Amino acid sequence: MPDTYDLVVLGSGPGGYVAAIRAAQLGLKTAIVERERLGGICLNWGCIPTKALLRTSEIYHYITHADAYGLSVEKPSFDLAKVVDRSRKVAGQLNAGVKGLMKKNKITVVEGVGTLAGKGKLSVKQGDQTVELQARDIIIATGARARDLPFAKADGQRIWTYRDAMVPKEMPSKLLVIGSGAIGVEFASFYNDMGADVTIVEMLDRILPVEDAEVSDFMAKALTKQGIKLLTKASIEKLETTAGGVNAALKTADGKTETAEYSHVIVAIGIVPNTENIGLEELGVQTEKGHIKTDGFGRTGVEGVWAIGDVTGAPWLAHKASHEGVIAAEAIAQARGNKDVHPHPMNKANIPGCTYSRPQVASVGLTEAKAKEAGYALKVGKFPFIGNGKAIALGEAEGFIKTVFDAKTGELLGAHMVGAEVTELIQGYVVARTMETTEAELMETVFAHPTLSEMMHESVLSAYGRALHF
Repeated sequence: MPDTYDLVVLGSGPGGYVAAIRAAQLGLKTAIVERERLGGICLNWGCIPTKALLRTSEIYHYITHADAYGLSVEKPSFDLAKVVDRSRKVAGQLNAGVKGLMKKNKITVVEGVGTLAGKGKLSVKQGDQTVELQARDIIIATGARARDLPFAKADGQRIWTYRDAMVPKEMPSKLLVIGSGAIGVEFASFYNDMGADVTIVEMLDRILPVEDAEVSDFMAKALTKQGIKLLTKASIEKLETTAGGVNAALKTADGKTETAEYSHVIVAIGIVPNTENIGLEELGVQTEKGHIKTDGFGRTGVEGVWAIGDVTGAPWLAHKASHEGVIAAEAIAQARGNKDVHPHPMNKANIPGCTYSRPQVASVGLTEAKAKEAGYALKVGKFPFIGNGKAIALGEAEGFIKTVFDAKTGELLGAHMVGAEVTELIQGYVVARTMETTEAELMETVFAHPTLSEMMHESVLSAYGRALHF
């Protein structure tokens, strides 16, 4: 007889394990199936360990520039193995934390490879054995994996995915990063600060192409100033591993092909959803370009089958997955008669995006260009870090905050930031958009002094010609 549950979650990343916890809180007997480690890619191989690495490179940058703060440090150096070990220990600590949360919430953890085996059925392969699970509802939260170049698959030695780049056995001397999204820029920033000679190649006309154009331009100048070489409107024609590195043929913006030798290459050209071989086709679950099609609550077109997170499409962000997990769990509970939950469909326009490079980038809502395309009349404000006392005191006076408002209604259409700690600041604007705040409430809000957050206030004031400190 199969083990029976109210809900089974396939995948324990930030979407899956949060969905399981919320379901358990709502009284549903819940199981979660994981083939590798609890916490998924984000906790074990993505969001968390990369931030541990970036924290190391940030501190190393400050040490090597200690003189700017009146300090003296002689011959700073680092131990790459210890840097990686710290990152892995951080991931390990949080993995243990998720295990504790599963136990606390009485969620059954089933290790193995899960496959949909029919309506309300999940088959879990555990080595030579198979465990059968049964549930009225199943949430698919299988996530995604790094996309390979079709002509040069990652080998873990010279050509790396993000997983390889997190556990390097040696420090790259000359590094090529293919792709300038958040992952590519973060790794470029880390390795550049640690002393590597870094080049970024991007097919589009600017780096961080999903960000506001002014932010992209600022980042291009900042990274170039740090010594990173940027090649936009460029593509990789060929990669060949050699005894000492990788020979790359690059097609540049002028249409010419040039070759260069690199010690290592990081491929950061996007992701592939993990939708193969999990039984979707047999049940009739629809996909589009590999991603599972869902409504705003995580429902697929098949009754009792739900999907959340990276497997459902952009934006491929942990916090989006977690929020979808809560929505789906509450929608399932509501469908079972729980009158105390009132889930709202996911509003992707209020999902913040963050890049944890140096400097950091953060945004929410429409860029200025997208707002214009949508037909809005705009009021746009911008305030520079150089006008903020706290930023100057920190020695972090480069960057700006930009706000975009509907000129007719005062609606905050978007906010875009580049500079120190903006990944923390952005949440203020996310809350404002979620509460449907206008410029009036933001202007009347008191911001503590001295803080970086004062720039948020000044940017709003600037949009209406009222900036006080610039």
